[in-house]
Amino acid sequence: MAEQKTDQGPKYYAQSAEDVLKQFQSTAQGLSDAEIQKRLEKYGPNALAEGKRKTKIQRFFDQFKDFMIIVLLVAAVISGAVAQEWADALIILAVVLINAFMGVIQESKAEEAIDALKEMATPEARVRRNNAVSSVSSEKLVPGDIVLLEAGDVVPADLRLIEAASLKIEEAALTGESVPVEKDLNATIAEDAPLGDRANMAYMNSNVTYGRGVGVVVGTGMHTQVGQIAGMLNSAKENSTPLQDNLNSLGKTLTILILIIAAIMFVVGFARGEASWIDMLLVSISLAVAAIPEGLPAIVTIILALGTQKMAKRSALVRKLPAVETLGSTDIIASDKTGTLTMNQMTVEKVYTNGQLQEASADIATDNTTLRVMTMSNDTQIQTDGKLLGDPTETALVQYGFDHEFNVSDVVAGEPRVAEVPFDSERKLMTTVHQLADGKLFVAVKGAPDQLLKRVTQIEKDGQSVPADDAAKQTILEVNTSLAKNALRVLAMAYKFIDTLPDEISSDSLENDLIFSGLVGMIDPERPEAKDAVAKAKSAGIRPIMITGDHQVTAEAIAVRLGIVEPGHDEAVITGAELDDMDEKTFDEKVDQYSVYARVSPEHKVRIVSAWQAKGKVVAMTGDGVNDAPALKSADIGIGMGITGTEVSKGASDMVLADDNFATIVVAVEEGRKVFANIQKSIQYLLSANLGEVLTLFMMTLMGWDILKPVQLLWINLVTDTFPAIALGVEPTEPGIMDRKPRGRNSNFFSGGVASSVLYQGILEGLLTLGVYLWAINFPVHTTQAEIHADALTMAYATLGLIQLFHAFNVKSIHQSLFSIHPFANRAFNLSILGSFILLGATIAIPGFNSLFHVTTLNLVQWSAVLTAGIAILVIVEIVKFVQRRMGRE
Repeated sequence: MAEQKTDQGPKYYAQSAEDVLKQFQSTAQGLSDAEIQKRLEKYGPNALAEGKRKTKIQRFFDQFKDFMIIVLLVAAVISGAVAQEWADALIILAVVLINAFMGVIQESKAEEAIDALKEMATPEARVRRNNAVSSVSSEKLVPGDIVLLEAGDVVPADLRLIEAASLKIEEAALTGESVPVEKDLNATIAEDAPLGDRANMAYMNSNVTYGRGVGVVVGTGMHTQVGQIAGMLNSAKENSTPLQDNLNSLGKTLTILILIIAAIMFVVGFARGEASWIDMLLVSISLAVAAIPEGLPAIVTIILALGTQKMAKRSALVRKLPAVETLGSTDIIASDKTGTLTMNQMTVEKVYTNGQLQEASADIATDNTTLRVMTMSNDTQIQTDGKLLGDPTETALVQYGFDHEFNVSDVVAGEPRVAEVPFDSERKLMTTVHQLADGKLFVAVKGAPDQLLKRVTQIEKDGQSVPADDAAKQTILEVNTSLAKNALRVLAMAYKFIDTLPDEISSDSLENDLIFSGLVGMIDPERPEAKDAVAKAKSAGIRPIMITGDHQVTAEAIAVRLGIVEPGHDEAVITGAELDDMDEKTFDEKVDQYSVYARVSPEHKVRIVSAWQAKGKVVAMTGDGVNDAPALKSADIGIGMGITGTEVSKGASDMVLADDNFATIVVAVEEGRKVFANIQKSIQYLLSANLGEVLTLFMMTLMGWDILKPVQLLWINLVTDTFPAIALGVEPTEPGIMDRKPRGRNSNFFSGGVASSVLYQGILEGLLTLGVYLWAINFPVHTTQAEIHADALTMAYATLGLIQLFHAFNVKSIHQSLFSIHPFANRAFNLSILGSFILLGATIAIPGFNSLFHVTTLNLVQWSAVLTAGIAILVIVEIVKFVQRRMGRE
């Protein structure tokens, strides 16, 4: 008996039906009950295997694998157990727990894609067993079973067809091809034929749209094409996003720097003999705790969450928080064609009638015979609500009639069909006969132009029939070729009148002496907004790539129309078969040459995404079919379609477009870039503030001065770090953000001048704070040393807090002047600064807080010194920015 194999095993489509039946020890009459039971035990049920599922508890603990989170947990332990700063420890733990809970809530479950695949399986299948037809659960199908198919069925397993009568199967979810595939048992199929060209196969979860067929099961469960996709989803590696990489890198860098500074501080202080080693250890730990931006994970999470809300209002639904920022760093958008860049709906685009080629939008007379033939030689069912059911090509023809005020329903009712010769793949024609009111019969024929012209003797022109000579037929064929080169699917229309029905209804008796009336060119058209979206993506430095299962000519034509490739650049187009002939090294070298991939499989899509990622590019992959799911999961950000997308593709995605609008991706990219820029601002603000605190403490210790108390540092971090940093996360988009090139995978939060800004601004904050402390010592208000030092420490505390609030205005833009970016446009920011100022000032100005925060009451002169230091940082940073701009740094 033949073993079940994947695509790498026997090529059943390249073998005869008889040979396949022999391999599976089956016959057209079906298997016996005893044999079925044996095979069920051997192969198992026709169901998809589940990946290993994680419990909610496991997902919760997964959140603590992040390096920054580990650093914060260590800091919490040190703060509480060693430094006895339990308030610090509790705040850090609270931040970590909130971050973990939000991560569990926001992250999508990987097994959703597999669940969706399982739900797609048809519950019943019509089979022939023991030479009798019955319905069984699709899970009970076994290799060798004989399955019967008809229009409306979902294919229950992978089948090698052994009978087919006008059979058409819609395989878009697997191949990306927009038109149902016409099955042909007589076709000779090469072993390397892509899935979309295997005309004698039917694949699990595809849909029968026309005709009927019989097939032998050659693959069940995980050994089907859909099963292979499920396996790829189960084994797909979860890629970390650029945001996660940056946060991990930042955490490691900060930890190393903080430990070095704390160690130096401990060694120098202990060597000077100013304190015991225990006291110096506590001071060093206090400095380390002050240096760690414990609120950063929570702030980043909040900024991302706010970004998801804004994107949701613009039809981009984010399923994983880091995806918001990832879009902003995207270099490549690898997009599926069908349903994403195109409408996934066949539409009439050109009509050739009366010797003239016209656009589908042009007027056409309701008595035009081309219009009549296309709507009468048609099996589309018109529902009472106006919905059209049937083959997409035929529904497009009927829709064209409705769009031109041709009442198809009334015409069909008034001129009923009395006979027909159904379409078949050999003659490629369909004929219907209609009874007219005058007693005559109208014969309507549509089909392939080359086949139909063989049966034409006259051509209609301007309402008259003229002989169809070779020159006239050649003209029609040239129009047909021109339309086909533009990726249009062309059908020819012809007709004749007869007095009575022939004795035998057949092709020979009806499809002769026809009058040619016209050609109709159809296509799955590009979305109206897609061309502008592609142009905007290019202007933002993002390269759009089309990946489709459709034919090369169609794919290239759509790509040219969208502006993805320039006309005549055939070298930018490659097929799946050509990709198979290319080794990894060659493809890696040439990947940036190709912008269109046609007739590709799911494995190809993953390979293309991986090749770009190997070049350090951040790749976004869009798609709506089952065949897109593995690549959606492998990409840095998978973008599913909310309307036309399968549940499988949505389950594998990081983001779903609620409106299936490619242009929404560009909107999401802009929001992603803004989110990253705002996270950069928050990090710049937090790190420069913490560097100022570290420098202040470090210098105070080295100089033997009094140092700020832990409660003072805690309060400064609480009121001046968190609220302004979050408010910076909702800053409006800076002008020109979509004119910049993508920052790419190798960039980080310190790119674009942030690192140098953090350094000099943090040092400046520390120096200004120490300057105020020295001023207070040298120009005292009181006379006793205790009071002088208490005032100086209070002024240093007030300055360190207030200077950070002033500095928040500097951080609104790295290089642009504060006064050119509407400094008070962000209402949340204004309120956060005001609130932080009140909370900071209250600890000094309100009686009763003095002893709690170890501060004294300051007079007007002392407050003036504090305010001067705060304003000074604004002025100095603005001067530095001005110099940077003059030097060409933007």
